[in-house]
Amino acid sequence: MKAINSILKITALFVLMIGFASCNEDDDNYGNGTFSVDINDLNFSDCGGQATFNVTASPYITWGVSSEADWLTFSSTSGAGNGSIIITAPEMGTERTAVVTVYTAETTHEIQVFQEGAIEADPSEMSDYTSVQLTEIMGVGWNVGNSLESIGGETAWGNPEINQDLIDAVKAAGFNTVRIPVAWTNYIEEDNGCYTISEEGLTRVEEVVNYVLSNDMFAIVNNHWDGGWMQPTYDQQAFVNDKLSKIWRQIAMHFRDYDYHLIFAGSNEVMVEGDYGTPTEEYYTVQNSFNQTFISAVRATGGRNAYRYLTVQGFNTNIDHTVNFAVVPEDTVANRMLMEVHYYDPYQFTLEVSNDNAWQWGAIATDPSATSGWGDEDWLETQFAKMETNFVNQGIGVILGEYGASYRGEVEGAEVYRAYYYQKTTESALNHGMVPVIWDNGYPDNHQMGLFNRNTGEEYFPDIIDAAINN
Repeated sequence: MKAINSILKITALFVLMIGFASCNEDDDNYGNGTFSVDINDLNFSDCGGQATFNVTASPYITWGVSSEADWLTFSSTSGAGNGSIIITAPEMGTERTAVVTVYTAETTHEIQVFQEGAIEADPSEMSDYTSVQLTEIMGVGWNVGNSLESIGGETAWGNPEINQDLIDAVKAAGFNTVRIPVAWTNYIEEDNGCYTISEEGLTRVEEVVNYVLSNDMFAIVNNHWDGGWMQPTYDQQAFVNDKLSKIWRQIAMHFRDYDYHLIFAGSNEVMVEGDYGTPTEEYYTVQNSFNQTFISAVRATGGRNAYRYLTVQGFNTNIDHTVNFAVVPEDTVANRMLMEVHYYDPYQFTLEVSNDNAWQWGAIATDPSATSGWGDEDWLETQFAKMETNFVNQGIGVILGEYGASYRGEVEGAEVYRAYYYQKTTESALNHGMVPVIWDNGYPDNHQMGLFNRNTGEEYFPDIIDAAINN
């Protein structure tokens, strides 16, 4: 192929020289003619696509375009005078470079082309822990919720920008893992089929990741609810898998050099919007395909991502649905996958804030009429034992990605039961081999779950934090 290209280029130059000689005879001013190309470098994402460069030349100057890279195609390989050339690169292959030469009979201009893509697998600094062994050192975790996943931007839901002081305070309180929910569609520059994430967005998430890693903690970056575009239906399956793959390939390549302390989680609470019931075969089959797409997309980028710990989710992160319907994706590396579920049982105590009827919980409750009537310690133990039996004991680490209970500031004595709930839930999760990650939405108000002042790192509810940490 290279020999043929060289012959073609020599032939083209010969033709151009003839054309130049002819033009020179007709125009004494040729020596004052112009020739320039408007770019020197060109970058393509792994998604490929098209780019245009422009040639500015005197009308009688003919020029050609060539490259030895057979993965690039051109709208034209020659022209005269001013012109534009469209270069097309295909979707992801390996990381690669090329040189495009634009030439006349007298001169050449080179364009350096780069395309992101897969690189050789790199196990360095990725640890020898199995995923279960990893969970044993991740400790108790904390969510920086309602910030980077806020639709409309980081501060759109009322929290300030995440800062180093906040993460330092979280570390000082005793947490060892931070889950960073992200709505990546906030940062997609245009819906052009590649779902290109802006450099600004990737850089901002990286800043927050570095706040965490600088404290020698673990960081979990996910794709959060994100406007609900991941609907698990046959009608949406192809669209979602395509978008999910392209988004995660970009994220994975940006963070490819980070070590094992950075964990990716593919999604969050995937369900058909408004349907909290048992999923149909269609729903859980499609959702399982999302998990496989995520794993395959990240692994395909190579580097340390070939060995990174990756987290998938059960349907709507519900424990029973996860046990009953989750299919563990195929992976190219052993013992690097984790399963995520969430826990807000009993709903009446943790999340139902339309009233404060259920403000007591557990064996310490003194008034049965002030409890939910279900979901106490026995229920907690039974649910978490299911995850231990079906996943931890099968070599798959488990992340309890969210749990918590709403503050009932208008009910005297309620905090005793809330602290007890955090204590027992955290204790049980750890005892069953799970990483408990507390949900914090940033707000300390009545019926909210904020634990830290997002501006200063001050603890709003030190008793709740101590109840979780001191296990």
